[in-house]
Amino acid sequence: MSNHALAALLAHPAIWHGDDCALEPATLPSGFAALDAALPGRGWPQGALTEVLLEREGIGELRLTLPSLARVQAEGRDVVWIAPPHRPYAPALAAAGLDLTRFYVVRCRDEPDALWAYEQALRAPECGAAFAWLNARDDRLLRRLQVAAREGRTWGVLWRRPGQPGGATAAPLRLGLAAADGGNRLAVRVLKRRGAELPQPVMIDVRGAGSFAAGFSRSLAAPRRRAPATH
Repeated sequence: MSNHALAALLAHPAIWHGDDCALEPATLPSGFAALDAALPGRGWPQGALTEVLLEREGIGELRLTLPSLARVQAEGRDVVWIAPPHRPYAPALAAAGLDLTRFYVVRCRDEPDALWAYEQALRAPECGAAFAWLNARDDRLLRRLQVAAREGRTWGVLWRRPGQPGGATAAPLRLGLAAADGGNRLAVRVLKRRGAELPQPVMIDVRGAGSFAAGFSRSLAAPRRRAPATH
């Protein structure tokens, strides 16, 4: 077969190409150039689940997400947090550009309720970002969450608190976060992503993000609201 005939054959729309079996989801710029350079599509994946493992809390982990959460709301969609470990700190969130009238916190009786609420939030068309702090490890349930994020076109983040192992195999992106340089920077290890491995951590400047200034407080809470699609 000639090169011309082969090229014509490969151009036919019925021919499957090995590298086009799964399109990269749309992405949200993180607001941190070094992080965007390490993420497939140069941003947080929309319509997909991201798993984040924390070495410890209060190291600026939420500051890493605030620019993108503000962007989600600017696009007319809501932000939902499921079972956060501490009360959200309203002034810090507002100062980061978040609209608290489009920010919802869902408290749940137990983890099954939290999983149900998280799945509903991920599927809800008005929800653009859904975060949950869960210890769930059931592959079947985690695959359902990934499907829900894809169907809802929602940026989903599953936070793993210190000591909680990761392993959400359905999540296309997994990160590990640790404090670096005396707390002035955040070391972001890309543990799983589409494409080539990234052996070295990405260093992000998080100066100004104190223990709870990144979005949590033990005493001051944003108004508690129900998620758009919870019971």
